[in-house]
Amino acid sequence: MTENRISVDFNEMLAPDLVLLSKTDFREDSSGKTVHLSEGLLVYIYEADIDDDGLPDNLIAQGLVERRPDGVNWGRVAKWCCRIDGGGVKHESDVRAAGRS
Repeated sequence: MTENRISVDFNEMLAPDLVLLSKTDFREDSSGKTVHLSEGLLVYIYEADIDDDGLPDNLIAQGLVERRPDGVNWGRVAKWCCRIDGGGVKHESDVRAAGRS
C-alpha cells in the first residue's frame, strides 16, 4: 500500500458505494496513526485479501467520510461510513498493473 489506509470489511456495504467505517470519531490507519473522522474527509480504505497463489493482494478504495444514513437497521452501531468514489473497489495488483500500461 502506498497510502496509509483504514481497515474496513467490504462485506459491510450499505450500498454499492457505501461501507461502514467506524463506531467512533477515531480510527487507526495502517501506519498506526490515529485519524480523526469528520464529514467530507478523504480516506483511503482497505481489506486484507490474498490472490490465487496465496500472496497478499489487498482490496483497496478511497472515498469521503459521511455519517451513516438514517434508517439503516443492521448497521446502526456505526457512526461513520465511507462513500467510495467512482474508482470503486479494486485489488492492489490491478492498480499496479494499470499503472504500468
